[in-house]
Amino acid sequence: MATIDAPNIKPSLWREGDPEKPTPVRPSKDIFRPEILDAIEKKMEEMSDELRTLSLDIHSHPELRFQETHAHDVMTTFVRKHGFEVQEHYLMDTAWLATFKHGSGGRTIGINSEMDALEGIGHACGHNLIGMSGIAVACAMKAAMEQFNISGTIQLLGTPGEEGGSGKVKLLEKGAYKDMDICLMCHPAPGPKGSVSISSCLALQRIAVEYFGHTAHAALSPWEGINALDAAVLAYTNVSALRQQLKPTVRVHGIFEGKDWATNIIPDYAKYLCYVRAPTRKEQEAAMERVMPCFEAAAIATGCKFKVTIYGKTHDLRQNKTLADEVAHIVSSRYGSIDTEYGISSASTDFGNVTYEMPALHPGYAIPTVPNGGNHTSAFTKAAATIEAHNATLDVSKALTATGIRTLLDDQFFSDVKKSFEEDKVSRETIS
Repeated sequence: MATIDAPNIKPSLWREGDPEKPTPVRPSKDIFRPEILDAIEKKMEEMSDELRTLSLDIHSHPELRFQETHAHDVMTTFVRKHGFEVQEHYLMDTAWLATFKHGSGGRTIGINSEMDALEGIGHACGHNLIGMSGIAVACAMKAAMEQFNISGTIQLLGTPGEEGGSGKVKLLEKGAYKDMDICLMCHPAPGPKGSVSISSCLALQRIAVEYFGHTAHAALSPWEGINALDAAVLAYTNVSALRQQLKPTVRVHGIFEGKDWATNIIPDYAKYLCYVRAPTRKEQEAAMERVMPCFEAAAIATGCKFKVTIYGKTHDLRQNKTLADEVAHIVSSRYGSIDTEYGISSASTDFGNVTYEMPALHPGYAIPTVPNGGNHTSAFTKAAATIEAHNATLDVSKALTATGIRTLLDDQFFSDVKKSFEEDKVSRETIS
């Protein structure tokens, strides 16, 4: 994968078709302990250069899911240097945990840092920025806890394999989140300059359908064969025909894989990799019931045997309203604006599963992009290395840090956080 020479990247549009507009500076109003937020800002400004160096290092060494050895090493070295107790290879080969405790008792704030890149196009989802943000939040929280003598614990979790690997789901199952009272992270995406999006995302189920047939000479005696590729193609077209009867908010998409294919041989093996997405977990499960018969029908029509493997289920984001309102208030008071249209509302993330287990927040935030250059494009890879993207990441990280500190200090606020989580749990259990 190509290394991006960040200094040569020219600033681009913040959203398709929109000129860059200056972000209005608003006076701070009714911010909880504004002196603490001032200290957080100062700490991040002091660390900005070394955080950017770390981000560009990760960006220049893109690693695929569960292979993030370089990112693991440089990130654990960084946080250890800043006074955290570090557990390398925590529960998974490339996961890690950095912990800081101050005072007596107190709550535990969880923070996530992602690390993995995408095949062929590197950090086209900006995980170098997400990784940097988690570290920035943890370090700024640590500084505030020491300066203002705030009791509590920080658990910064390095989470591998978000892109197609459901790394956080695996870490959840292994107990990595069990001690956290809340968990925080953020994610870059296209959007208006200075905007932060508190949207949800799509629930996702990954499916692999394997078809098994029989080879034959494609010209001499094709009737002797059973065509596995035909079965996969029929499954694909069955799904395409079904789309008209699915809700407009449902997404079903996939690709083919094979082995030992040749034009003059009837394929005896083909794989159809399929994703089914919907706005909520229940809607996704309902869509799955419609999609699954498409696979069996293709096998029956072609005479193939088939095997369905269901894996990597991730849920929609259940953004905690109390945490979201606090971040929104801080952002709109000091850094930019809040929107509901952009962010990652039509994408998916394994952090959704975390939000089903505990109060959590995963805001999206805007970084500069070119037209048609959103997440999972080579243009977004370049955007993730710009200074504008770096500065936008620090701004949302400041708001997340201040929200984490309030969770430690303000008992009523934390009570409201838990109440929001329970109310949301009831609502999602009753929504059909």
